[in-house]
Amino acid sequence: MAFDYKKEYKEFYMPKNKPEIVEVPPVNYIAVRGKGDPNEEGSEYKASIGLLYAIAFTIKMSKKGSHPIEGYFDYVVPPLEGFWWQEHGAEIDYSQKEGFRFISVIRLPDFVTEKDFAWALEEAARKKGEDFSKVEFLTYNEGLCVQCMHIGPYDQEPETIGRMHDFLKEQGYELDITEERLHHEIYLSDVRRVAPEKWKTVIRHPVKPAEGRG
Repeated sequence: MAFDYKKEYKEFYMPKNKPEIVEVPPVNYIAVRGKGDPNEEGSEYKASIGLLYAIAFTIKMSKKGSHPIEGYFDYVVPPLEGFWWQEHGAEIDYSQKEGFRFISVIRLPDFVTEKDFAWALEEAARKKGEDFSKVEFLTYNEGLCVQCMHIGPYDQEPETIGRMHDFLKEQGYELDITEERLHHEIYLSDVRRVAPEKWKTVIRHPVKPAEGRG
């Protein structure tokens, strides 16, 4: 059986649709940064997805090529994720999508080193004849967060986020979104095949103990 991060780490990929506090360890990602409305044709976001999956599958299929990776094990490519923000502050305005900034990511298996990653960039560029200079190896230490499964269209996320923020205050925490700690989404549904009202998205926000707690 191929190793499936969603199943092995259910606490991070399959939370319930009610808020909870979690401590997320550092994770290595394939990452592409960009900006703009993700829904527009030819957007930087849509281009980033193609770049991410090209590298993800280059690494996954390395077992059949001339670059054996030490410690390799068969695995399911983890889901697409994204870190999002806007220049004006912590709260995201879903009506102003042209102002989005993002880091689009796919988790790397733990056995992938930066040297292996550099090989994958060169191999993908050689095979596809494309420019992968925007793709980077990113280690992200998320730390203490509140998270919740959102079910429905992306534009309805504010309702779920509101419940998350009420919950964290009740539990003695406060929101800690900064330039380094960002709004995080994990996409679990194939939007081409699943109706919008059934889309599943993990939403995660960084938190810290509220001042005066304890």
